[in-house]
Amino acid sequence: MKLFFLLIVLSLLAPAPSRAGEAALQTAVRLQSVQADFVQEKHLKILARPLISTGAFVFQAPQSLRWEYQSPLASVLLMHNGKVKKYIEQDGEFREDKGMQPGSMQVVLAEIANWLGGRFTGNEMFNVSFPEKQTVLLTPREQGVAAFISSIQLKLADQQGLLDEVTIFEGPESYTRLTFSNRILNQEMPVALFIDR
Repeated sequence: MKLFFLLIVLSLLAPAPSRAGEAALQTAVRLQSVQADFVQEKHLKILARPLISTGAFVFQAPQSLRWEYQSPLASVLLMHNGKVKKYIEQDGEFREDKGMQPGSMQVVLAEIANWLGGRFTGNEMFNVSFPEKQTVLLTPREQGVAAFISSIQLKLADQQGLLDEVTIFEGPESYTRLTFSNRILNQEMPVALFIDR
């Protein structure tokens, strides 16, 4: 479970990186909530074209998250008060997936809470570097994580505090890219959004 919570997304908050900006990452703009749409592209060597999924997410400070895939297959991941649930649509009904296994997306989703809070450095799971303007690169410290994530690249938006893209590199010629749009900040979110499908 610790791995699960140390892990996408999504139109996220983060100050612009620089050497001086590294300290600013610790004092990012405070936010109460973020909601956005996303497009996820899964690229694999064996595929002629990437697998495309669409969905939406809602984040509520400090660590509540609703990550919902709408197409091509519907599913919902909920994180609230240290509890994680996943629901999958089957035959027109959502059923809880009790056998959920942690993977690269789960790692990223758990990390989103940190990224939204502007917390990149001081992470036990990832080394952080700033290879170019508007880019943050995270590389795993632990072998267990490195087995399914080689690195994560965050592309910061021109508007301070927002992420445009998250790319998860999972191995040679295998990566997942999340692109965010229609972001809304600091709207009141009902707790029920994070508790049940």
